[in-house]
Amino acid sequence: PPIHYSLCCCGSNESRCPALPLPGGSCPLGCGVAGFGMDPDLQIDIITELDLVNTTTGVTQVSGLHNASKAFLFQDVEREIHAAPHLNEKLIQLFRNKSEFTFLATLQQKASTSGVILSIRELEHSYFELESSGLRDEIRYHYRFNGKSRTEVFPYRMADGQWHKIALSLSASHLLLHVDCNRIYERVIDPPETNLTPGSSLWLGQRNRKHGFFKGIIQDVKVIFIPNGFITQCPNLNRTCPTCSDFLSLVQGIMDLQELLAKMTAKSQIRIYLLLKVGSKIQTSFSGSVLYFIQNINECKCIWLNLIFLTFAQSGVVECRRMSCPSLSCSPDALPVHVGGQCCKICRSKCIYGGKVLAEGQRVLTKSCRECRNGVLVKVTETCPPLNCSEKDHVLPEGQCCSVCKGHNFCAGGHRCGENSECKNWNTKATCECKSGYVSIQGDSAYCEDIDECAAKMHYCHANTVCVNLPGSYRCDCVPGYVRVDDFSCTEHDECGSGQHNCDVNAICTNTIRGHSCTCKPGYVGNGTICRAFCEEGCRYGGTCVAPNKCSCPSGFTGSHCEKDIDECAEGIIECHNHSRCVNLPGWYHCECRSGFHDNGTYSPSGESCIDIDECALRIHTCWNDSACVNLAGGFDCLCPSGPSCTGDCPHEGGLKRNGQVWTLKEDRCSVCSCKDGKIFCRRTACDCQNPSVDLFCCPECDTRVTSQCLDQNGHKLYHSGDNWTYSCQQCRCLEGEVDCWPLLCPNPNCEYTAISEGECCPHCVSDPCLADNITYDIQKTCLDGYGITRLSGSVWTMVGSPCTTCKCKNGNVCCSVDLECLHNN
Repeated sequence: PPIHYSLCCCGSNESRCPALPLPGGSCPLGCGVAGFGMDPDLQIDIITELDLVNTTTGVTQVSGLHNASKAFLFQDVEREIHAAPHLNEKLIQLFRNKSEFTFLATLQQKASTSGVILSIRELEHSYFELESSGLRDEIRYHYRFNGKSRTEVFPYRMADGQWHKIALSLSASHLLLHVDCNRIYERVIDPPETNLTPGSSLWLGQRNRKHGFFKGIIQDVKVIFIPNGFITQCPNLNRTCPTCSDFLSLVQGIMDLQELLAKMTAKSQIRIYLLLKVGSKIQTSFSGSVLYFIQNINECKCIWLNLIFLTFAQSGVVECRRMSCPSLSCSPDALPVHVGGQCCKICRSKCIYGGKVLAEGQRVLTKSCRECRNGVLVKVTETCPPLNCSEKDHVLPEGQCCSVCKGHNFCAGGHRCGENSECKNWNTKATCECKSGYVSIQGDSAYCEDIDECAAKMHYCHANTVCVNLPGSYRCDCVPGYVRVDDFSCTEHDECGSGQHNCDVNAICTNTIRGHSCTCKPGYVGNGTICRAFCEEGCRYGGTCVAPNKCSCPSGFTGSHCEKDIDECAEGIIECHNHSRCVNLPGWYHCECRSGFHDNGTYSPSGESCIDIDECALRIHTCWNDSACVNLAGGFDCLCPSGPSCTGDCPHEGGLKRNGQVWTLKEDRCSVCSCKDGKIFCRRTACDCQNPSVDLFCCPECDTRVTSQCLDQNGHKLYHSGDNWTYSCQQCRCLEGEVDCWPLLCPNPNCEYTAISEGECCPHCVSDPCLADNITYDIQKTCLDGYGITRLSGSVWTMVGSPCTTCKCKNGNVCCSVDLECLHNN
């Protein structure tokens, strides 16, 4: 296959870039791709794949953000913009077991509208959905965790009619949101599920056939499966290094080594016994003489790399070592090949056809199929099996006569590699490659042997350590009297364990060769000797960060970041004097004098200082003509003596409204006023939905038009404009045919472990960490498995002797569960 190259730049300094690009589309740890030459197999251009054209209903091609760039206008009509099955299958394969991906788009959303930019879902389950709400000025990311729906809400106004670039990057549980190349939010979330079900489908500009229609222009929509994919949209941004997935990959590598060690420990006791049971020919002599062991030629099945073993007997102890196959020097008309019944390669005659050299057993397709046997092309009469793919996807494997479908798994078809090598599929064949830490034997990558990194000095063990070779790897053990610093170093002084350090209580002490170092724990920042709690979104209104993402709020505010104002008036905490009314303000309140009263200058907090205004004495009344002003508590009245000039009319906006006249305010079409005995009374228009002339602008609940109705998420119930309902832990509202939903607000439980029960929306406290959903793993808290191997927190393994029982280390607690389907099948 072609090799893809990427230019790798470490930081913004060009002098740090390698002189040559690196193959494979990857960069060294801590470096970033310069934004071009990326492996095309690791990205999907959604616009190109959907093949949007003017004939697509509801979509029209228009000019994009830049001149001559292609963009598409998504109109406010029913439409179905979703991916074909082959694209859905490609997405499923790319997302499978991926922990790092980025969604990119450039868009211009119609002001004050709401809609889904991209959705990947299976029925009602969103695996990935990005939504922009102009009704609440929010960006929402919907995903799934442990089979349950999750939503992250980011307050931001995207629906303003302006062009915006948006990039949402996920790395394990680390989320980054960039808008217009600015890092807007950075959060740690529950790691999203990426193993999409076969029925999953992608929708662009809508949630499904009925909901979430985006209104505006979209272009440059891509999903990229590389770390920090946002740099392809904003190449001037620095890459964060390493990513969470980089770290988790290292942790997973340690876990794999632990499991390998456990299995090898269990197998090592029976390995020699099994080896001797296979043998069919043993020659023995006196103690100390050589004993030759040869595997049964008829049962040669690549056990122990298909090679002959030499066995020694010393004082009753059997010792085995592998014998190398002899070097072959074949004649010009022969080639070394594996044949049945032989463990080592032998020379067999080759065939030549049309300038092409064929080894024993290889085939060539001429007018018929022919196979090379003993230097002669022999006709083969086997019938090729039928293929379930189109002719353009037929591929002819090397050395074969029968075609296979593109993407054929040659490894599964019987291509065998030794236990220390891996089978790799290519377009027309399969090859064997040595695993990391192994090297091919005599140039044959099908058979590989361990590299002794210690003897070859290919290790990184520092002073005060001893290198110990392991299968495919090595480890660095501390010499007696020294304690471990890291995987490669040891020190004589255990300053951390003895308490001889100056680390903060919220810091992690690590022994070093020269002493120790202090690093603040996750959720804290500082130099290690002083660590203070870090609140990601900051503490608002003067709050103080007292724990990771937990603020101590000033009076009048609450919430994890003091973002919620306490409404003292609504909660009935405050009682104001009857001459005043309670008015809530951010963080506090005050008792405001009612209309017709004013403060006497003492400004009592409870409103007792509010006294009546004598409108008659101050001549600020509105009594008209010959009517007399009479002061009242909090107001006044106009008493009209008998006479033709006492009309009760009301002065209004420089004119006169007749007594009994009703009118609508110019600046507020939804308010109606009336004049009664010289006084003006105004109120909100009452909504009489039975009146055919009711103003729908003022009374959306009376809007019965079909175009203003909303279908619920299940597709069974219609809601009218103005209706509210709850669905899947979200509060939803219908307004003129558009559905907008936002997560229900949950109280913040003050406990270490929380869980969400089936059918519930909000988390509750649990004391057992095995029941917790939100646990943050501390890799310093380890567990012992059934083999006695130490497991890091977060690692998963199968219980010894119970293949259907899976165990997980949760901060020092071993939590096991049984797979009922596994029990049923076994």
